[in-house]
Amino acid sequence: MDKNISFTLKVWRQRGPKEKGEFKSYYMEDIPGDTSFLEMLDILNEMLINRGEEPVVFDHDCREGICGMCSLYINGHPHGPATGATTCQIYMRRFQDGDTITVEPWRSAGFPVIRDLMVDRRAFDKIMAAGGYVSVNTGGVPDANAIPIPKEKADEAMDAAACIGCGACVAACKNGSAMLFVSAKVSQLALLPQGKVEAKRRAKAMLAKMDELGFGACTNTRACEAECPKCVSISNIARLNRQFIGAKLSD
Repeated sequence: MDKNISFTLKVWRQRGPKEKGEFKSYYMEDIPGDTSFLEMLDILNEMLINRGEEPVVFDHDCREGICGMCSLYINGHPHGPATGATTCQIYMRRFQDGDTITVEPWRSAGFPVIRDLMVDRRAFDKIMAAGGYVSVNTGGVPDANAIPIPKEKADEAMDAAACIGCGACVAACKNGSAMLFVSAKVSQLALLPQGKVEAKRRAKAMLAKMDELGFGACTNTRACEAECPKCVSISNIARLNRQFIGAKLSD
């Protein structure tokens, strides 16, 4: 049975995008080790509400490691101290009694803070709208099922499609680059026959939108790959670069 722990929680509080933020410390006492990180924040908010204080604003949805909405920067790591896991999959047993746990929002020009720990991630939607789709007529489902695809390529496409668009790659990158996200979304389509028709246009359009929205450039530190909760490979970035260069040369 997991032991209860007590710890100090340092949480970033910011009332709005243009307001000055600061860290606030809260003492959390006798929290069961099998409590998830988000459940712990629920306990904190109940405590704050009972005191007549404003609860901490944070994003969440499925709480099953599927959606990536639980985007928190915990002790210097996007989603917290675990490999291949989202914040909602982090349990308090990972921390020690007496610890100080620091919680921040994603830090990126492309993800402005809305309030406290919640950021505006609509920039990813805009990047997808710029080219993250197949618009040509590829036939119906029976036609798609009849197209032979090498298993290696199908597996690569599925691995790229595992990206949940949470933004951990951006938060981990010293440049605030969205290259891992963009390359995963490009790869999941460009590796398959249905997506190859628009591959060059897609790479150019999505990278142009990424730059326009204020995300930084990739310098291959691999921090994005190390912190990605779905372990998306930076080999996708190499593929995106090849497609982009090919597209520019064919202009």
